[in-house]
Amino acid sequence: MKKVEDYMTSIPNFPKEGIIFRDVTSVLESAEGLQLAIDELNKLLEGVEYDYIAGAESRGFIFGAPLAYMNNKGFIPVRKKGKLPRETVEMSYDLEYGSATIEIHKDSIKPGDKVVLVDDLIATGGTIQAAAKLVEQLGGEVVKMIFLIELVDLKGREVLEDYDVESVIQYEGE
Repeated sequence: MKKVEDYMTSIPNFPKEGIIFRDVTSVLESAEGLQLAIDELNKLLEGVEYDYIAGAESRGFIFGAPLAYMNNKGFIPVRKKGKLPRETVEMSYDLEYGSATIEIHKDSIKPGDKVVLVDDLIATGGTIQAAAKLVEQLGGEVVKMIFLIELVDLKGREVLEDYDVESVIQYEGE
């Protein structure tokens, strides 16, 4: 039986020398790969009690929305600043070169709501940590964080040590 990593394309020396880029689009392009990825992520939710799935723009949408649908839950988009039409809360965080700001609708999470955060990749953990802070700022509780891919050497899991973090595939190196 095939595994998700069998559908993953690894591209050496991209975007710079010494980096192996893990290209999730090759998983998405395959009907079997996509189904397997969603099914494997869904297994990480077994036994978890939650009200919503929130996905980080943009690949968190690709995986989060079908998971929400499969589990009869609402989906909350975590977007880049300036993309949401209603009143929002925002959080800025550092990137390797610069910073970014994400936001969610202020009325999307109520105090006590239990939220699962989903993204395609955990590297340094900055994006999903900012998303978690937004959920908590609105009174929600992050009950789980799930990722298709984890780049272990970038230590994102350490940044998220206060959360329940799981990933389908773990790669050593950057």
